[in-house]
Amino acid sequence: MLDYVTLKLVWWLLVGVLLLGFAIMDGHDMGVGTLLPFVGRDDVERRVVINTVGPHWDGNQVWFITAGGAIFAAWPLVYATAFSGFYWALLAVLWALFFRPVGFDYRSKVNNPTWRKAWDWGLFVGGAVPSLIFGVAFGNLLQGVPFHFQNDLMPVYTGSFWALLNPFALLAGVVSFAMLTFHGANYLMLRTEGAIYQRAKKAALIFGGLMLLAFAAAGFWVALGIPGYVITSAVDPGALPNPLDKTVAVQAGAWMANFGKYPLLRIVPGLGFAGGLVALIMVRADKPLPAFVCSAVAELGVIGTAGVSMFPFVMPSSSDPRSSLTVWDSVSSHLTLSVMFWAALIFTPVVIAYTGWAYKVMAGKVTSRFIEANERSAY
Repeated sequence: MLDYVTLKLVWWLLVGVLLLGFAIMDGHDMGVGTLLPFVGRDDVERRVVINTVGPHWDGNQVWFITAGGAIFAAWPLVYATAFSGFYWALLAVLWALFFRPVGFDYRSKVNNPTWRKAWDWGLFVGGAVPSLIFGVAFGNLLQGVPFHFQNDLMPVYTGSFWALLNPFALLAGVVSFAMLTFHGANYLMLRTEGAIYQRAKKAALIFGGLMLLAFAAAGFWVALGIPGYVITSAVDPGALPNPLDKTVAVQAGAWMANFGKYPLLRIVPGLGFAGGLVALIMVRADKPLPAFVCSAVAELGVIGTAGVSMFPFVMPSSSDPRSSLTVWDSVSSHLTLSVMFWAALIFTPVVIAYTGWAYKVMAGKVTSRFIEANERSAY
């Protein structure tokens, strides 16, 4: 059995892997949904777009559900505090996601232009709103969330929904929105041809460039204008969780400290920029598969940069820095982490293998001819 400290680190990595898996797999589904009303100009073209992700979207949604479940089981204090503080934002994500299952399954069941157009915009909302809000949430984490713990460890949130929509958080939302839309456009290039391919290519160039510019702007803002958090007391990583058993200071440039202490970590943001730039080059060269792979690498760099810069903090507190939640003091018991670790070790490769097989079986271009030949069975 792994020791407690190692398991805490392992679950920090595994939660990151789940979030990355969600961004890569469900992210391209949401990107396709965001682009749907714009790259498809008539009903047949829009059905082509929908059928590129229709067979897989619900399986990819499992990454999101699993990530939420892992946070609940591995970091219960983070789960409880985040759902208190981000309640309305998370409800907005949930309401937006409601459009996806109904839109995919019922959109083409009724041969009515108004009905179908309404669900096209519903699928747009189901892709665009979560993409934006997830980035806004990360932007608020980097600034600190206004919460504190009472002596009985009951979390108390003192902010408001509208306070979440601050300028830096909205910039982080733009990074997330552009990143997932870019990824979705690359996937559309991989699965379509003709006019839809050309429109997806144009969208990929626009949103890929926007992602890089917004990511660079957010990086400069963090380095020069967003103070970070530093633990200033002795911490025993193997101790039982107690977020109030430490002192924390807010310092300028603290979110850049890990990159200075461990220079190899600079590779992580480098992957964000390099992956995005190479993906744009591949898009221009009409090589959609390398472009899709490189945009996935860019997502690794962007998400990894936030995680590495904040480590060991998971959810800093702006109103009471001592209440900030870290990798060391927000976790479940040793036994819980151990059981979950072995479950993840067994089932994660199975899920990845099955997903790879499913994509291989259903690979290839989706065309207008396919939709017309499968009028009743296609999405």
